Amino acid sequence: MIETEAECLQTSVKFAEGPLFVVGLPRSGTTLLYALLNQHPQIGLMQEGELPLLWPLFWIRRAKAEWLERWNFFTGSLERHPMDLDRLPPTASGMATATQAAYKEYARQKGAFLWGDKCPSQYDSLLRLADEFPNARFVIIWRDPSEVCRSIIRAQKESPFFSGVGAAHRIFVGCQKMGLQRDELLRRAVPVHELQYQGLVQDTAGEMRRLCEFLQIPYDSRTASLKGADRSALHPGDHNALVKGEKISPREKPGTLPKKLDRKLNRYKQLWRKKGWSWAGFFPAPKQNHIVAGPFERGCDETLYLILRAWDFAIVILYCFVPLRVLRAYRAFKTGGRYMTWLDYVRARTSAAPPQQ
Repeated sequence: MIETEAECLQTSVKFAEGPLFVVGLPRSGTTLLYALLNQHPQIGLMQEGELPLLWPLFWIRRAKAEWLERWNFFTGSLERHPMDLDRLPPTASGMATATQAAYKEYARQKGAFLWGDKCPSQYDSLLRLADEFPNARFVIIWRDPSEVCRSIIRAQKESPFFSGVGAAHRIFVGCQKMGLQRDELLRRAVPVHELQYQGLVQDTAGEMRRLCEFLQIPYDSRTASLKGADRSALHPGDHNALVKGEKISPREKPGTLPKKLDRKLNRYKQLWRKKGWSWAGFFPAPKQNHIVAGPFERGCDETLYLILRAWDFAIVILYCFVPLRVLRAYRAFKTGGRYMTWLDYVRARTSAAPPQQ
């Protein structure tokens, strides 16, 4: 069925009202999917902008200069996503308002109307995002947790981010939480599109065509290739080396898991299948008939997971409320003072205060 120009415009307006969130576990292909999606001229997603993670930042009303600066301290978003700061409102009444203003402005500069974020840190916050953004759509990419953990172990040699305590532990508990929240999104009739990492790398054109149908935009063949993709917003580091190349490799890199972790992952996979959770079908069945993870094991794992996520939230609180002079001194130390030049630029553009000398 061919849509008229008026119908296409009406669809564009409808989808411009809410964000698109690309979510998945870390190392599950979210960066690859982001790079492919942003090849489409109608899509302008941010790369781990993660402003919704800073929701405590808006417990009190903040001037534009302050929330922008704290946001940039947290993820370097404004350095990686240049935008016209003068077009942002002088104050933000809340996280959703600030996110919409900044993310829409980034998409506008690209000439796109579909705005949003690739946010692998919010795999267990789908319901909160849906509550904050009632018109949101979600794209969930699934990858076998065993392969995710193998990828994390390989990335530990290349990026200190993945060398933190509990990096692998977050995966199997987080995968379950993402799956259960996905079920709740579907029960609420929230638009959700799902795909597998292996399906994306083996049949890229087919998966991207189906994704464009979900978004109700014309398929663009550029979304099936990394050739000419914009990688300027990617975090530096060798862990993104594959996405920075031209080819999409369908092969999993070899690697072995510690036996203890491998057995635990298989016990959880067996549990998910026994529970009948449909999203467990995105992963291959355990090779052997392992016992399921029992209540005691799950309770211990859940407790450790909550401690790890509480630590993550404590870091968020620090970035939201530590005095700016402390954050500036820390960043200047880490960057050899280069950050202050960029800070002067932000302060001048937002007219918040005279630049520091």
